[in-house]
Amino acid sequence: MEKQEKKLICHKCNEELVLQRTDFTYLGHAFFTDLPRCPKCGQVFISEELVRGRISDVETQLEDK
Repeated sequence: MEKQEKKLICHKCNEELVLQRTDFTYLGHAFFTDLPRCPKCGQVFISEELVRGRISDVETQLEDK
């Protein structure tokens, strides 16, 4: 059985989101990751899994410095 991925659609533009490099800055440090983004308006989708996982880890590491 093949796993079907849900398509993410921008609510504002009704466009399918595409993976694009997304830059973040936190406490003067910059990092990036590829995230689903609307090709028309640039709105980014950040999943709860990413927020609670990788982003939380990066915040903790930077705050401990």
